[in-house]
Amino acid sequence: MEGLHRMNDVSLVQLIISVVLFFVMFFGIGFLLNMLLRMTWLMAIVYPVVVIFIVDEKGVSFLDYIFKPGTAFPALMDRLQVLQVVDIVILCGGFAGAIVSGIVMIYLRKAGYRMF
Repeated sequence: MEGLHRMNDVSLVQLIISVVLFFVMFFGIGFLLNMLLRMTWLMAIVYPVVVIFIVDEKGVSFLDYIFKPGTAFPALMDRLQVLQVVDIVILCGGFAGAIVSGIVMIYLRKAGYRMF
């Protein structure tokens, strides 16, 4: 039955909405962090840690990446290798939002807005 989709399939509309949602969400978080901490690229630097929390759902504690890296990182690599293209596109949309928030902050500072 070709008309039925599997549970893992994502429609184009869902993909577009998810990418825009992640873009706007991480743009906003980056913008707010910059206003509070005055660190332009903080969200772009922290984003890989956020991706680890999103991708790693096997129950590996974040402290295991520090104290047991021999078991935590191979488990993370296994999870990253099974990501589908749709997941990677959505996560890249979030990273783009973090980068654009830094670019906007630089532009606003050059335009004379001192609170940014």
